[in-house]
Amino acid sequence: MAFEQWIEKLQALKPDKQAPHKPLLLLTILKAVVRDGTLAEVLRLSPELVYEFKQFEYIVAHRRSQKLDIRMPFHHLNTSGVWTPLDKYDEESRSRSVTTHVVFNLDFHAACLDPEFRLAAMHLLISTYFEPMEQIALREILGLTDEMEIDPTQQPTPEQVAASQGRSTRFRLDVVPAYNFTCALTGYRITTVERGAIVDAAHIDPFRSSKNDDVRNGLALCKNAHWAFDVGLWSLDDDYCVLVAADVFDEDSPDQTPLKQMVGRKIRLPRNPNYSPLTANLVAHRKLHRF
Repeated sequence: MAFEQWIEKLQALKPDKQAPHKPLLLLTILKAVVRDGTLAEVLRLSPELVYEFKQFEYIVAHRRSQKLDIRMPFHHLNTSGVWTPLDKYDEESRSRSVTTHVVFNLDFHAACLDPEFRLAAMHLLISTYFEPMEQIALREILGLTDEMEIDPTQQPTPEQVAASQGRSTRFRLDVVPAYNFTCALTGYRITTVERGAIVDAAHIDPFRSSKNDDVRNGLALCKNAHWAFDVGLWSLDDDYCVLVAADVFDEDSPDQTPLKQMVGRKIRLPRNPNYSPLTANLVAHRKLHRF
């Protein structure tokens, strides 16, 4: 099927106006392809996919009182022909309650890997199914627009607020998957379908001063490690090895490795080296906390 025909199909999704699940899930997938440069032919209803889908949830939160349910588009996009839903026995699924994975239509899969089609599809989905403020946030999430400058002396406009929220979401969508949902300091990883992941996207050079939402200014950190990093209990040298301000805190950690024993340990880095922290951001963090 020609790319133009897939564009026509995307124009006819007929999503629920209160919950445009289908276009949001497609945008989730297209964003992941842009970030990772690849797309598996079999897509599973995994905690990782749910995490990424839920990052888009706030875009339409004002439309409805209930949270979006990924199971609906995950199953029902089969009506558009983009994939076939299957159950745990690898048989075609007849109900969203038993759909565990989907197999892409090979033509649509090839289309998603084509940069020209991806760009056209993202613009079409955004302009067709979303309101003006939602469109601004989505374009920021997907990197489809130039960054809006905000004058700190002026009250931000609704458009600037939407753009800022979109950039924050893009930061999370770039940083957390880049580290495979794993804490860069501790190596701890836990993901759930219903409750998200344990790691946060932490800024290295604090956003309040740097306004830097680039993935290379980020680390995926679990809650404790994130807090300790933000208050300056630990930092990183230029080789990504841990520095600890051991003289400014006490700790008791009988069942896990204490922070003070992590000195010199190299953190876990993104699978894609292009997403590794920039030295300038590490220097800024060390300078801020006087390492």
